[in-house]
This record gives sequence, structure tokens and C-alpha cells, in this order.
Amino acid sequence: MISRKAVFSIGQVVKHKIHPFRGVIFDVDPTFDNTDEWWNSIPEDYRPKKDQPFYHLLAENETSYYIAYVSEQNLIHDESGEPVDHPEVHELFGKMADGKYKFVDRLN
Repeated sequence: MISRKAVFSIGQVVKHKIHPFRGVIFDVDPTFDNTDEWWNSIPEDYRPKKDQPFYHLLAENETSYYIAYVSEQNLIHDESGEPVDHPEVHELFGKMADGKYKFVDRLN
């Protein structure tokens, strides 16, 4: 198995290449780690490869907030500098600086 380093990191603000949403990364899977049902719900022509990092996002679009699971090939860095308004952002992260949120360790 080939090992790849994730391009994006926890706390980074990204946006989807195709769909109109953006979000902050709160977890990374080194390869696909979701259900076959989820995988099969993606139209075959758009299915990303499974052997790449997949990111968990606190995502937002113009009408809602949600959790998204997105392949690395479908993400780009969000250059807007705008904060993510998802209501759970401040449960995991502190302030945003230089397009990235700092993870807050709530156990200490």
C-alpha cells in the first residue's frame, strides 16, 4: 500500500471544487473510511478514488450547516480569509489566523 501525506490539515479552511460549500477540517482519514452505501450514492462518473485522504468538515453553504466527508481531490484552499460560521466551530477551535483555526485542547 502506498502511503500519502495529507495536503490539508486540521483547522484549515477549504472549499469544494465543484459544489458550493466550504468548511473547516476537523478530522482526516488516510483513505476512504465510510460506508458502501455512502460510496454508492455518489454517481459513478464523480466517484473519487478511495486510496487518498478523506476529510471531515464542519461545512456550510448559503442555506445550511452540516458535516461533510470529502476526498482530497475535491478540495482546494479557501482564499477568502472569512471565518466559517458553522455553530460547532467554536466547540473544537479557537480563533482563526492566516486562514486556519487553532485546535483547542479542552481536556487540559
